[in-house]
Amino acid sequence: MRQRVCLALIVILLIFAPAGAEAGCPESAQVAHSAVSIMKHFDAEEAAAQPGLVGIRGTGWFLTPTRIVTVEHVATAMHLSHQDWKPLEIVDRDTSRSVSARIHRLAGLHSEKLAVLDLQRAVSGARSLAVRRAPLAPEERVVTLADPMRHLQYVDGRFVQIGDDERLAGAALLEMYDGGDRLAVDHGASGAPVLDCEGRVAAVVSHVITQTLTMVSREIRVSTAWGTPNVVSVPIQVLDESFRAE
Repeated sequence: MRQRVCLALIVILLIFAPAGAEAGCPESAQVAHSAVSIMKHFDAEEAAAQPGLVGIRGTGWFLTPTRIVTVEHVATAMHLSHQDWKPLEIVDRDTSRSVSARIHRLAGLHSEKLAVLDLQRAVSGARSLAVRRAPLAPEERVVTLADPMRHLQYVDGRFVQIGDDERLAGAALLEMYDGGDRLAVDHGASGAPVLDCEGRVAAVVSHVITQTLTMVSREIRVSTAWGTPNVVSVPIQVLDESFRAE
């Protein structure tokens, strides 16, 4: 019986999948060299404290050539601090460089915050993204970038609502998909910019909502049902106007 229920759930997800997503609003040239993969390779002490892990990878985007924005849990997992400079590997498509970084500021009032990182030196060729001032409207189209290691793969979707329960309070809840793939935004995309149709950052990806179905002797990780949010993000408005003017 359990197997039948699991199979039925998967069939329902497929039935309600859209035929295909429309092309994203911004052109690739608008955001090229703006979103990057960031990697913190653990030193011997950090690796010893977390056996089996050699580092942490996430996504960030340039507020300025010397300042990157990501989400707090990425900076925390990387053991970044407000005082010490620590080396990060910044990967922009086929270009990789090492730049030391530290936390400039955490912004936000809820459980997930934005982390603004200072870079010890400017990144050559970095392109800053514009920040949107107004909140997103329900059903407004947005795009984000899957893991930048995958060559700026666009993922299309829509803003659904602001979270109003205790766990997701203040979060911008999105439904994002690439054709029938609702897991196109997944691990490694934390910190990616969510862009409106004018190419402005409206939110920053925090995490995805998934569930695990058991089929016979194996487990399958799936997204939420079509028509419901599957990506949690932090609204960019938590970066107040006075800070953006720095």
